[in-house]
Amino acid sequence: MTYYHSNYGVREKKKSNFKKFFIIFFLIIIILSSGAGYYIYGVIYNPNVWTAEAKPVIIKIPTGTDYDGLRNIIYENGLVVHRKNFEWVASFKGLDKSVKPGNYKITNGLCNNALINILRSGNQLPVNVVFNNMSDPFQVSARVAEQIEPDSTSIADYIYSQKFLHKISFDSSDVCLLFIPNTYEFYWNTSAKGFSLRMHEEYEKFWNGNRTNLAKGLKLTVKEVVILASLVEKETQKNSEKATIAGVYLNRLKSKWLLQADPTLLYALNDPSIKRVLNVHKKIDSPYNTYKYLGLPPGPICIPSIASIDAVLNYEKTTYMYFCAKDDLSGSHVFAENLKEHNRNARRYQKALNERKIYK
Repeated sequence: MTYYHSNYGVREKKKSNFKKFFIIFFLIIIILSSGAGYYIYGVIYNPNVWTAEAKPVIIKIPTGTDYDGLRNIIYENGLVVHRKNFEWVASFKGLDKSVKPGNYKITNGLCNNALINILRSGNQLPVNVVFNNMSDPFQVSARVAEQIEPDSTSIADYIYSQKFLHKISFDSSDVCLLFIPNTYEFYWNTSAKGFSLRMHEEYEKFWNGNRTNLAKGLKLTVKEVVILASLVEKETQKNSEKATIAGVYLNRLKSKWLLQADPTLLYALNDPSIKRVLNVHKKIDSPYNTYKYLGLPPGPICIPSIASIDAVLNYEKTTYMYFCAKDDLSGSHVFAENLKEHNRNARRYQKALNERKIYK
């Protein structure tokens, strides 16, 4: 009986030791797991993005960039503090399989998880594309290429492609009409095709029923309105005068007078050094010489602003038939109803040019 009880006590002691060992082992596992979890949590969620002076940084991920290229862009900008931590989370979240091109705003103090979510989701920052004071579609292409990913050649080539022109029912001579100078919101990685289609959408919005009806009321096509607006654009930068100048030109067209617009001569001569239009310039044989050929020139001499287009559509009904730059060379104009009054104004202006030794 004594031997039995002794053996029983040993078994109980072993069970007790096993329980203690199990509890201790379990506690160690919990501690290690907690520590590992805390560490992993920190790798994922602790701040790991640094920017100079805590200011946001804009990075551009070009189309076709792979994961290695993306890492290089991030590292070259010095954005990530702990690279291994970033790469571990990036691998875990599959960033290497879902690099999205675009324009991204990265703020100071982001964690790896937030940074990777931005890049993986394609949640990019739009850019404002601005163009104005443009002479032709090639200048527009060059200006736009400074603001979005496609280069100027690819933009111009697509705009003038027969496929695109056929799609929008435009002729190559009408491409200038497509562009309405303004500020437009785009994604940076918008393609040449995407940009061109958006410009056509904006063109159709702009030439809505109201503007189209106003053009019909003037017995002018959209193209003719834009051509006339381009003359107004080059005559003055003062919006307050544009409707009056448009009214003068429309009076001349209705009276079947020559438009005699100096800007059309300068366009035909294509010489930016000319500061003063002389009689010799009026002899150039060009369809853009409105001193020689009746009616509007064959196309716009620039891409006019919205203000100039609307000035034509809402022209000032006036009896003026002439206008001339003021002799103070302020860029303003004086208007006249008859040639005698106009010649007097012109002599004052010519005298002002002579006094300033502007002879050509």
